[in-house]
Amino acid sequence: MIHVPIESLASLPIWGLLAIIACLVVLLGKGADLLVEEAVALASRWNIPTILVGATIVSLGTTLPEAAVSVMAAVRGAPDIALGNAVGSIICDTGLILGAATLLSPLPLNQRIVNRQGWFQFAAGCLLILSCIPFYSIHDTFTRGGMLPRFMGVVFLLLLVFYLWVSIRWSRDDSDTLTEADGVSNHSEKTTCSGAIKLVVGILMVVFASHLLIPVVRVTALRLSIPQGIVSATIVAFGTSLPELVTAIAAVSKGHGELAVGNVIGADILNVLFVAGASASVTQPGLAAPPHFFSILFPAMFFILVTFRLAVVFSGPNLKRSFGLVLLGCYLLSTYYSYSHILL
Repeated sequence: MIHVPIESLASLPIWGLLAIIACLVVLLGKGADLLVEEAVALASRWNIPTILVGATIVSLGTTLPEAAVSVMAAVRGAPDIALGNAVGSIICDTGLILGAATLLSPLPLNQRIVNRQGWFQFAAGCLLILSCIPFYSIHDTFTRGGMLPRFMGVVFLLLLVFYLWVSIRWSRDDSDTLTEADGVSNHSEKTTCSGAIKLVVGILMVVFASHLLIPVVRVTALRLSIPQGIVSATIVAFGTSLPELVTAIAAVSKGHGELAVGNVIGADILNVLFVAGASASVTQPGLAAPPHFFSILFPAMFFILVTFRLAVVFSGPNLKRSFGLVLLGCYLLSTYYSYSHILL
């Protein structure tokens, strides 16, 4: 990832920072449009459900910012930031992004596929929490915190390989079950190779713009006298989740809400197995989980994942807006209590 010197941004006038933000937002939008169009087109050519493309290829691409930021934070001696980015991104992806997308339009749910991928998502989140609990001194969890051990990071990476392998197997099994809701016109004359290249270009545009936008927004917020503690606690997780956010909005606006659902489910799984796994595996002790993880972040993540599981069970063919409101509300509450923890 490209390193953006904060000093060079700090010297820019406020109108210059706002102009850069505007340009990056436009680039994000263009990249997201290209990403959605090519992902749906490739799903049609390969005759597999779009939600599986969202849960694998698209999620791998849009999760790159979280992985890059977390691994670099772990290497530079800030393991709590690395784990916080992974957990915060799950809360942001499922709470803010899926909740907001559902409010824009009820999202279609392929019950069989969403349940299959969704249980993997739920199990990954629970495994992350259990792996951080210090069972040798569990009574001190809320005062001293815990740790995601290095060996569990390696286990997560092995589980990542298994998840990708089983997803490929599932995609083959589902190749004959593509529905009209999942598919698009097959009359495109573009080759699969050119479509794959455009998909990669779209992912790179989104990741590149998101990566540049984080320090620009951070400097702008500080210039506008927003407390740095609040900025540091929110910009990283929100900023690295921008690819999922813009992809979800673009997908819903184009009538492919199933891509947004698949992207969020896949991103949550990858935030545990890829982001947290890679970050923990490159640090000798592992990733620190301070006490507020167990009092705020882990409960918020668990509640959001449980809510999404219930939403899938009770919503039927479309994710109901009422569940979107609950998911969004939980994201806002967890963010508020995180602010309170910082300010206190």
